[in-house]
Amino acid sequence: GPGQAEMYAGLQELGVANGEDLKETLTNCTEPLKAIEQFQTENGVLLPSLQYALPFLDLHGTPRLEFHQSVFDELREKLLERVSAIALEGKVEERYKKLEDLLEKSFSLVKMPSIQPVVMCVMKHLPKVPEKKLKLVMADKDLYKACAVEVKRQIWQDNQALFGDEVSPLLKQYILEKENILFSSDISFLQNFFSPSPKTRRQGEVVQKLTQMIGKNVKLYDMVLQFLRTLFLRTRNVHYCTLRAELLMSLHDLEISEICTVDPCHKFTWCLDACIREKFVDNKRARELQGFLDGVKKGQEQVLGDLSMILCDPFAINTLALSTIRHLQDLVGQDTLPRESPDLLLLLRMLSLGQGAWDMIDSQVFKEPKMEAELITRFLPLLMSFVVDDHTFTVDQKLPSEEKGPIPYPSTIPEAFTKFLQENRIACEIGLYYILHITKQRNKNAFLRLLPALVETFSDLAFSDIFLHLLTGNLTLLSDEFALEEFCTSLFDGFFLTACSRKENVHRHVLRLLLHLHHKVAPAKLESLQKALEPTKQSGEAVKELYNQLSEKLELRKPSPAEVTETPSMELPLPTMPTPASR
Repeated sequence: GPGQAEMYAGLQELGVANGEDLKETLTNCTEPLKAIEQFQTENGVLLPSLQYALPFLDLHGTPRLEFHQSVFDELREKLLERVSAIALEGKVEERYKKLEDLLEKSFSLVKMPSIQPVVMCVMKHLPKVPEKKLKLVMADKDLYKACAVEVKRQIWQDNQALFGDEVSPLLKQYILEKENILFSSDISFLQNFFSPSPKTRRQGEVVQKLTQMIGKNVKLYDMVLQFLRTLFLRTRNVHYCTLRAELLMSLHDLEISEICTVDPCHKFTWCLDACIREKFVDNKRARELQGFLDGVKKGQEQVLGDLSMILCDPFAINTLALSTIRHLQDLVGQDTLPRESPDLLLLLRMLSLGQGAWDMIDSQVFKEPKMEAELITRFLPLLMSFVVDDHTFTVDQKLPSEEKGPIPYPSTIPEAFTKFLQENRIACEIGLYYILHITKQRNKNAFLRLLPALVETFSDLAFSDIFLHLLTGNLTLLSDEFALEEFCTSLFDGFFLTACSRKENVHRHVLRLLLHLHHKVAPAKLESLQKALEPTKQSGEAVKELYNQLSEKLELRKPSPAEVTETPSMELPLPTMPTPASR
């Protein structure tokens, strides 16, 4: 075929006979057998000792091809070993000169499957493959595929579009993996999105592949960062910020100083990485991080864009927010105001830098966002007052009650709290983490009190996947409350169902939760929820799939009439007496 001809064409250039030559010899000769013998002699392996060995192999029925093939394989192995050795010995210029000469001689045979590995091996060991050869490789799909990553890097660094084509499916895969974890059917307060350690996350397939593709090549590293920035701007998807940090730390793990020393975020990211590992920013590291932020020099403000992206990583935000809640509780105990705590102020400073990442990169105005004084003087003291309310209520419960009857839990929310959650991004983030905190403490009273504030929040943060993933996990700790009509009405009708129809992701999270807890929910409530959550024509596949799973489960647990009467009496509403509010 034409492929064959093309494949062996390179032999003639090197003065080696090929099939075409044999055909020509046979066409123009009078004694074909003699001609074949002569061709064999001229083009066989030139070793005197073989003259007698070959007829011996013929007697044993070993085909000449098999013999030549095994000699060839042996030689090729030796040659590959030799090429790898040349790449390590002698003076740098000399060894590369040898390899370049070898490439010059062998490149014309690159299409021969038997020789190709040798050519590829030579190129792999050359730090600079001649431009002409790279162009030939690039123009041929099969050759490009067969290339070592060392050669591909040389091609990529001058072909951003081609590199983009290689990186793009990996980035898609990464985002998909993150979303699969957030919507995972395993719901637990022990294992969640933030459970894996940074080191474990960096072992992920995509991070490893990108690290391998970049090698020590700063140009390729910069290109990947550029892709991540562009995608973050286009989609606002914060998982790109996680990948930005993971990639840098993966190169750090491998001690690739060529890249780490030129990334101005390296030391900051390394320090923050240690905080994320501990899920807490301790005082020593806080000082260090502050040193980096204060050390940003005039004329280098652009680094803030990168630092803000590192701080916008949800794993960083999670660590900063958890640390903030812990600090606030400590302050209550110490009777200190938020504005008197430098550690707390630093956490807020980093939170606002992270939360401001998109705006900063979009506007290209590199300066730290101004912190709103009200956040520190009004909002945080408000949160601290909630902590105090809980203490007071707990202590009151324990005191012997004099005729005054039980003290009710405060049920109203200060209007200021709701307003802050709607209008201030940082306040909203911290408020949401406070709600996760009280849910984890199984504090049902505080949860029901603050829940109404979540219906309208700053850019719908309370309906974001990360928050709902964490909330559903923590709600498993309150699973016994799902038997109570009032709790379910507050949680489902008062919160989840307000957004289900306009936000597909909320619909998915509610179904996830019910799949996990349906056996705890009062039957009447379950029935009305099943109606309310029915998918519409517009619903995506994921919602339909979850809804079908739920319906199947509920079909299986339809009780027989005998079981209904055995419901523990406390769970049945008492028809005649008006019940005192159970909050």
